[in-house]
Amino acid sequence: MNESEAIDQAARAVTHREGKYLTFSLAGEEYGIGILKVKEIIGMMAITAVPQTPVYVKGVVNLRGKVIPIVDLRLKFSLAAVAATERTCIIVVEVTGAAQQTLIGILVDSVTEVLNIRSADIEDVPDFGTQEDMSSILGMAKTGGTVKILLDIDSVLTSRELNVINQAA
Repeated sequence: MNESEAIDQAARAVTHREGKYLTFSLAGEEYGIGILKVKEIIGMMAITAVPQTPVYVKGVVNLRGKVIPIVDLRLKFSLAAVAATERTCIIVVEVTGAAQQTLIGILVDSVTEVLNIRSADIEDVPDFGTQEDMSSILGMAKTGGTVKILLDIDSVLTSRELNVINQAA
């Protein structure tokens, strides 16, 4: 790859992060998911627990005749669990895995708003000097004097985790 191709590839990566994001809160922090990945937002409903699933898989719900697995993002991100409130909701997203697309509900503290975020307002993830995998974070958006963590929802769960979730549903 020559220098011109490398610059073009870097420019595509930056503009690929620009766009509309659904923002939500989780443990006092603000996150964003690309709006095209969001299928719908629903209020809390009865979740049926499924045995022998990872702790962050709360179970499944019946959404208009379709069984949807529910992932608690607090637990997936190793944050403290909390009881659901009147603002707790489920964001149904379409996750693209290695072999297929899967509808998954992600449990969040509250949905905030939809924002149009420009590439100029998105910075790369800082190097924290750890071995932690930060591949599920697209970048950090600077909006209104705050920072929102932009997630690559396709990378939040590994292919192996998606297989376990699909088997549970």
